[in-house]
Amino acid sequence: MANTPVAVIAGLGSGSGTGAGTARLFAKQGYAIALIARGADSLKALSDEINTAGGTASSFPISSYSTTDINTAFTQIRAQYQGQPIRVALYNAGHGVWKPFLDITPEDVQAVTQTNIEGAFAFSKNVIEAFQANEVDEKGKRGSLIFTGATASVRGNVTTSAFSAGKHALRALSQSLAKEFGKKNIHVSHAIIDGGILTNLSRQRRNDPEWEQNEDVRLSPDGIAESYLHLVKQPRSTWTWELDLRPAHEKW
Repeated sequence: MANTPVAVIAGLGSGSGTGAGTARLFAKQGYAIALIARGADSLKALSDEINTAGGTASSFPISSYSTTDINTAFTQIRAQYQGQPIRVALYNAGHGVWKPFLDITPEDVQAVTQTNIEGAFAFSKNVIEAFQANEVDEKGKRGSLIFTGATASVRGNVTTSAFSAGKHALRALSQSLAKEFGKKNIHVSHAIIDGGILTNLSRQRRNDPEWEQNEDVRLSPDGIAESYLHLVKQPRSTWTWELDLRPAHEKW
């Protein structure tokens, strides 16, 4: 389907969080989904699920968020979706390090830098080049690029020196791109996710059914995805650069 718009989503974790929730929702909205992540099993499971449900999804596994691997994934995406415009992109990848400063290793710093900075730069470059080739849509946009941030994007803490440095950099990149490319009808936004997200991993770690069932104290991947869809649908007279999302009872 040559005119079907494409949404590219990078970063899926175990396949039960923000990236997966966004992929499912945008597939239902009529987008062809291109999934980029390091976990080949999670990628295949999610793409199979979307395709079985009547959507369209393909997986593009990578071994790292290096520039080379990101560029290779986009070469494959362009070949598979030739003639279909990339209209939405989500950079949901991250690498968490929660250690006292003196325990942080060079390998920790390298991993944070590659995922949050190098990968984000390579992803953004490919996406913006694709957007610039698009005609404006009914909202006057050429495309929407969203970055998933965290509390650490705006606040450091005693065990987040490495993680927060990476997330601060990602936020700065998103703001810079929003200012540079907004005038070219490309909508760039950043979402601060402040609180625990209900995922398979968080269920296992917490083992707390009360927390799972209480929407006041935890974030829902589907709710985050709905907020991302809202960003994509915004008219160009009221573009949001930054959202700050948290459950109702989160301390902040």
